[in-house]
Amino acid sequence: MKQIITTAIFLFSLSIMAQKPCEYSVNVTDSIGTYKETKEYMISEKNFAGNASYIYYSLANTDGTPSLNVQLIQKSKGFIKVNCFDKNSKLYLQLNNGKIVTLVHIDQENCGTTIRDAKGFDNRVNSGVFLFLKDNFEELKKSPVSLMRIKYLTETEDYVMKKEFKSELNNEIYYPETYFIENLKCVE
Repeated sequence: MKQIITTAIFLFSLSIMAQKPCEYSVNVTDSIGTYKETKEYMISEKNFAGNASYIYYSLANTDGTPSLNVQLIQKSKGFIKVNCFDKNSKLYLQLNNGKIVTLVHIDQENCGTTIRDAKGFDNRVNSGVFLFLKDNFEELKKSPVSLMRIKYLTETEDYVMKKEFKSELNNEIYYPETYFIENLKCVE
């Protein structure tokens, strides 16, 4: 009887300790090359006074080059300020260990697009692709992220990374602090 209980506890602990498998929204290999991208993951959500904003990450690997796709969605019945990405845009990640990791935007200007929905809200969707620098990639696997700073064309915005939050949009629980620790393995 002791052996059965010990075996059950051992198997249960293995399932808890196992890393979650990588989930891809795209995984293609053809004559041009290879491309794989993880599913989008909510990093930030703000809802206040009829305005909402969401930030999603997804990691991609294009022919061996890892990148971070960042999608910002703003929703409002009022004016939505435009923030553009350009070749000088950067994404800074401050880690809990005190180090700062810098990602650089690809050489492509993007100010997003605005779409009006059936309820009269304007929805601005803006996406940017950021490349990792070789010397900082390993640091992201070791330490949680405490702050994200995005340098746009004309201004800079800071976002505090929460340990966890429950989304008002879909009632799912997200863990933004450890996103890179959990998911970088998927694009190496």
